Amino acid sequence: MPSPFHLAFPVDDLESTRFFYGTVLGCPEGRSTDKWIDFDLFGHQIVAHLLPSTQSGTSPVDGHNVPIPHFGVVMGMDEWNQLVDRLKSHNIPFGMEPQIRFGGLPGEQATTFVLDPSGNALEFKAFRDMNKLFAKQ
Repeated sequence: MPSPFHLAFPVDDLESTRFFYGTVLGCPEGRSTDKWIDFDLFGHQIVAHLLPSTQSGTSPVDGHNVPIPHFGVVMGMDEWNQLVDRLKSHNIPFGMEPQIRFGGLPGEQATTFVLDPSGNALEFKAFRDMNKLFAKQ
């Protein structure tokens, strides 16, 4: 199993962040103060820091404008489908509707994007064959 990553990112409201990551995504909360919150994002440590974000843009990928910066998790297909259902049940709008990208190519993947309450873009993706995670097109 790979080592968990750690990511700190800016948010502009801790309570809406706590609800989105804790309740909507189902991430257990770790330590916190009135300035930051730790979450367990599918085995990875992310830390939401109260600090307005100031820079964003997009980059073209497979015919879509992908938000930059973004972060996310690569998961199994069943787990991805369960998360998509969970997002739908909470009426979370998709920045990119759940879909298959790179169809028929070595990097074929299910993917979707959502924004957290502070506008941070998250990508959740799944591969039928996890060995293709770093496959060249």
